[in-house]
Amino acid sequence: MAKAVRFYQAGDPEVLRWEAAEVGDPGPGEVRIRHEAVGLNFADTYFRTGLYPAELPAGLGVEAAGVLEAVGPGVDGFSVGDRVTYTGSPLGAYSTARVMPAASLIGLPDGITCETAAAMTMRGLTSAYLLRRIRTLQAGDTVLLHAAAGGVGLIFTQWARLLGVNVIGTVSSDVKAAVARAHGCTEVIVYTREDVPSRVRELTDGAGVPVVYDSIGRTTFAGSLDALARRGLLVCFGTASGPVPPINAMDLAVRGSLFVTRPALADYIADPAERAELAQELFDHVLAGRIRIEINQRYALQDAARAHRDLERGRTIGSSVLCP
Repeated sequence: MAKAVRFYQAGDPEVLRWEAAEVGDPGPGEVRIRHEAVGLNFADTYFRTGLYPAELPAGLGVEAAGVLEAVGPGVDGFSVGDRVTYTGSPLGAYSTARVMPAASLIGLPDGITCETAAAMTMRGLTSAYLLRRIRTLQAGDTVLLHAAAGGVGLIFTQWARLLGVNVIGTVSSDVKAAVARAHGCTEVIVYTREDVPSRVRELTDGAGVPVVYDSIGRTTFAGSLDALARRGLLVCFGTASGPVPPINAMDLAVRGSLFVTRPALADYIADPAERAELAQELFDHVLAGRIRIEINQRYALQDAARAHRDLERGRTIGSSVLCP
């Protein structure tokens, strides 16, 4: 019998339970996958706390990689024994095995391990759509990225450097600042002792940046707007500190005709062809060594509560995985 992390009420990490789970056989359009590694993402905490609603009791997690054990009727393109990764599927990735829709799967090329895939699929595809779909960036452009030493941040900055885009990153400590610089940040702001908008203005000769990428949300929203150039774009792609405040349209006008968007990865990989294109670009960079995927924290899957505490307290750097 498989094992899984489940929760029966929203709350602190202590609501997570490690228990036996019946998996069964895949139905039409489904597969059964044995997980070799599970991705740990800040968005997982949103479901656990109830910020993102889930029908309870519920499993947790939307990203993992492993090997197919069974393939249901009507599934094309996948066979037993295939190595696959996924992100954005129904909750339940925090498990040793599960049945899930085959439509969510991405085949893994030789040279990328399941552990690497679990550490990068969501983060890498997020970086892909942020850099390749949201706003066309030119070599020489300078952008601001919050949480530059996080899982998305370390992939984003390496990819931006390949495009010739300069990244001003924000971090909470000198240790994280060193990590961010080593992965491609042109400049780093330690926000615990520096005013971010003021420093951005200094670094851009008063102009501000054309794009701010903000995964923090409530506590950084106002400062992100203040860091933008005229007609700049604020990309709110996460809410680590809580939801962004209500937006006053007139305030955007008086600040310089600014734009704000709140994208979600699911809408940029809903089209299978676009998902395959973004995944292939990501895989090509990783296989060629142009983007390094470093796993800085590993937790046993049954220790998911400890992993969530570390994540919420800012104790992690870069990517983390849960090991079944």
